[in-house]
Amino acid sequence: MRLYNFFRSGTSHRLRIALNLKGIQYDYVAVDLRTEEHLGAAFKAVNPQQLVPALMDGDLTLIQSPAIIEWLEERHPAPPLLPSDPDDRAHVRAMAAIVGCDIHPINNRRILEYLRKQLGHDEAAVLAWCATWIRAGFGALETLLAQDTRRGRFCFGNAPGLAEVYLIPQVESARRFNVDLTPYPNILAIDATCAELDAFRRAAPGAQLDAPK
Repeated sequence: MRLYNFFRSGTSHRLRIALNLKGIQYDYVAVDLRTEEHLGAAFKAVNPQQLVPALMDGDLTLIQSPAIIEWLEERHPAPPLLPSDPDDRAHVRAMAAIVGCDIHPINNRRILEYLRKQLGHDEAAVLAWCATWIRAGFGALETLLAQDTRRGRFCFGNAPGLAEVYLIPQVESARRFNVDLTPYPNILAIDATCAELDAFRRAAPGAQLDAPK
């Protein structure tokens, strides 16, 4: 497998975590968003949407991290990222969607670049925008975590899964955007637990080949 990604991309980060949790080896192909390499013809031939990540498996090229993660779960079901019970799966998917649907899409790079370049907002305004949606999503997630008496050490139970795949990259982004995380002790505890695991350490932005040294 070949993973086209960028070290600081939250969607790339989540896919690296999923691949690592499932023990799947891949070749790392860096696509530098800082130099807009993703907008060039070479990467457009890989992904017409010109976004990272993209995963190539033989003749198959997959795009969009939620679709890729679902494909991984179906093609490589062990270890699972979702619990076996349908009700529990819906709960875990909802926690992942708080990040994947309601925080990340409006805080990703192309949205922030539009705020800066087209709308003329300064960096303080951009950071305030990011913090607004992170706080809204994290506030809801923190409440869900606090209410779940069965939770264990992770978002659900005692093993990392889909919720952590989405959450941990967003915690990384929140720190980069200078968001105060002290109101979210359960999220911070899960982040600390994940930081002890090799799958998460190897997926971290700073551990990637294209990260600044």
